[in-house]
Amino acid sequence: MIVGIGVDVVDLARFERALSRTPGLRERLFAESERALPLRSLAGRFAAKEALMKALGETDGIRWVEMAIESDDRGNPDFALTGRAAEIAAGRSIGRIHVSMSHDAGIATAFVVAERTEVSGDRA
Repeated sequence: MIVGIGVDVVDLARFERALSRTPGLRERLFAESERALPLRSLAGRFAAKEALMKALGETDGIRWVEMAIESDDRGNPDFALTGRAAEIAAGRSIGRIHVSMSHDAGIATAFVVAERTEVSGDRA
């Protein structure tokens, strides 16, 4: 069962200016495993993290680095949640988070669907 959706877009030029003006921003927004990625990939991940917070419906206490995006063997993105982000997901019985990211024409975009884990007694 879908319990939340979120979408976000990021202007690449504006995002690049923000990273240039604020040197510590990269460390605050991205897990260590994400920081060396190219700008368009970082912008897509930022959009995905914003979209995830919308899908979770609650953001109090979440740190950006708690929402790392990792790729599987085929390059498909997936969230690796830790800390408060993981607590909120577990508290809402979110067992699967679907994420899609794209970038083109100076824009990065992401769409997230949070899906509840089926529990005993749930009906289809």
